[in-house]
Amino acid sequence: MNALLIVDVQNDFCPGGALEVPNGDAIVPVINKLLPRFDTVLQTQDWHPAGHSSFASSHDGKEPFDTIGMPYGEQVLWPDHCVQDSEGAAFHPDLDTSQSQLIIRKGFRKQIDSYSAFYENDDTTSTGLSGYLRERDIDKLFVVGLATDFCVKWSVLDGLKEGFRITVVEDAVKGIDLEGSVAQAWDEMQVAGAARIHSSKLL
Repeated sequence: MNALLIVDVQNDFCPGGALEVPNGDAIVPVINKLLPRFDTVLQTQDWHPAGHSSFASSHDGKEPFDTIGMPYGEQVLWPDHCVQDSEGAAFHPDLDTSQSQLIIRKGFRKQIDSYSAFYENDDTTSTGLSGYLRERDIDKLFVVGLATDFCVKWSVLDGLKEGFRITVVEDAVKGIDLEGSVAQAWDEMQVAGAARIHSSKLL
């Protein structure tokens, strides 16, 4: 069975948000058109407590997009974004969420960031998504959302490691693109075994 996984289509990642993905809102109409093609629709939601360890503001002398070492590895520091119960953490108002059956909230543990829909950044702490999918005999995911080079990429790579077949809908993702990170993300996803498709092939 197939499912649609919508990654982090939230206000703070769209134009005007705290961590804006350029033209991030352009994917919303594409995602909405895809929804009727799927019986199972899942979403992720960045859900940080105030003062999260991945925020540059939590570290003296650090600026957004600096990197620091954390116990689980290198961490990019971000502007404060997707703070729990804030308008920035809400889903984009034009996104149709009426068909979503599960929302995975991530990044809610203050000391560890979480990009992937499957694991936090320590690669150990599970979100429970794999078990949810297996219980429902879902073995193939179509992935859309934000941002191509971070939360989409890590969700795809972890999903492949978990044994799921994964296709990324290329016109339903957008990236931040730090020094060529979008092109690198596509390379990594495809080398790992992800397929790439245009939404027109699904409609």
